[in-house]
Amino acid sequence: SAKFDNPYNVALDSNGNVYVCDRGNNEIRKIAPAGTNWVVSTIAAGFNFPCGVVVGSGGNLYVADSHNDVIRKITPTGTNWSVSTIAGTIGAMGEVDGTNNIARFASPQGPAVDSAGNIYVADIDGNTIRKITPIGTNWVVRTIAGRPYTFGSADGTNSAALFNSPAGVAVDRKSTRLNS
Repeated sequence: SAKFDNPYNVALDSNGNVYVCDRGNNEIRKIAPAGTNWVVSTIAAGFNFPCGVVVGSGGNLYVADSHNDVIRKITPTGTNWSVSTIAGTIGAMGEVDGTNNIARFASPQGPAVDSAGNIYVADIDGNTIRKITPIGTNWVVRTIAGRPYTFGSADGTNSAALFNSPAGVAVDRKSTRLNS
């Protein structure tokens, strides 16, 4: 009997739970196995067109809150979930590298997380790929590929590479070896 409105992107945790961005309802939903059935619950709301969820260490979820132009962290706390903004400022669009709320995004989407806890996102309107590195209690955002607001299709290093509305990224087992 669960209903979704424009579901997008899924992530799977080590317990077999599935997490879904319910874009039309601006929620993150959890689909948990229960015997031969599946139980759907809303774990977090108040997003603006979430376009990507990924499971990180400790069961934390990271969400590209696309139309709010921020990256959010959803932390399990017992049977509840706590939502915090780790990078960007809600409603402040841009392509600015920096720490925590100083950083700016332009419709981030499709996050991925590596084994070191770094988060990578495609900034679809900015045509860039961004890396978010945890340093203590801070999150440092840096553009690692693409040139802000310059679209194209070119191979190259760092800002010499060009993208046209990238919508997702993925990491492999060696991703922590990136010196970016």
